[in-house]
Amino acid sequence: MVVLFIPLPLVAQALGEVDTAFIQATEHRPKLAIVEADDIPLIDLSVLNSPNLSKPDTAATRPLIFEIAKACKNWCFFQVINHGVPLEWRKNLEITTRKLFALSKEEKKKVRRDEVNPLGYYDTEHTKNVRDWKEVFDLIIQNPTLFLASHEPDDKELREYFNQWPDNPPELR
Repeated sequence: MVVLFIPLPLVAQALGEVDTAFIQATEHRPKLAIVEADDIPLIDLSVLNSPNLSKPDTAATRPLIFEIAKACKNWCFFQVINHGVPLEWRKNLEITTRKLFALSKEEKKKVRRDEVNPLGYYDTEHTKNVRDWKEVFDLIIQNPTLFLASHEPDDKELREYFNQWPDNPPELR
């Protein structure tokens, strides 16, 4: 995998006028370089598709859990294979996602995530006090889902979260 960093003046020239909220201070900008990443973790999820798997925390899944934890600690991301999600579902999800993000800003903000519900649309994330150039739509598979109320180890309070569904595209639901 090769990652290219393009100098900001070239990006600005290609895009035209750039909102200053998106411009990082000079000391935080990436340096022009080619970075080659070897050995990106490849996680095989086939053990989760086993008909003999009766509960999530069996001896069969422990190595997988440790492998994922190691990839997160060392790389912050990984690639998965043998996840069991049919190609047709993935294609439909990509098409539906493109429709969602093509909606007007006003439509997407109707399902904006907030302090009460961390699920839904979001476009104002910051890194190093600068707006990220991305939009996010968070959702959960089981609706509702229980989560710990905080990341504090002693806090055992649970909170119930619900998906926020936009009117369009209807197939997102």
